[in-house]
Amino acid sequence: MSADADGAKDLGLAPMQEIAGLTGLEFLQGIVDGKYAQPGMGRTLNFRMVEVSNGIAIFEGHPGTAHLNPMGTVHGGYVSTLLDSALGCAAQTLCDRGFASTSVDLKVNMVRPIFPDTGRLICRAEIVHPGRQLTTVEGRVTDENGKLYAHGSQTCFVFKLPV
Repeated sequence: MSADADGAKDLGLAPMQEIAGLTGLEFLQGIVDGKYAQPGMGRTLNFRMVEVSNGIAIFEGHPGTAHLNPMGTVHGGYVSTLLDSALGCAAQTLCDRGFASTSVDLKVNMVRPIFPDTGRLICRAEIVHPGRQLTTVEGRVTDENGKLYAHGSQTCFVFKLPV
């Protein structure tokens, strides 16, 4: 095994050859089912993918005091990263075997502050336009009662995996 492969294994990443043999939805469902590790960013920011289907990804997160900005609210980067993750995964669900997607741009609108006691946040992302090379996605971040905290959109570039 190469040093790069060892490093990927240490990070909980599935081997590229294995990922390339799966559709985007199959791979992401493997993460939800525990076959593959949740991405490290989710562990860092205390969020995870909980559900995927064709064109949809749902994440949940629990921001805490480690995610605060100097004003005592949850840093905007937390919500931006949560949205970026869910939006990107929604796009990935449409990828064929041997293809993946990556962010081109991200637009986030935060509509109210988030505090550590806000509780669990739910981010639902859904495809707006499933293009052959560019896919657009929209998402919303709400609390458990459906109260909106942020919404955003993203364009993702679809590309052939280099394997």
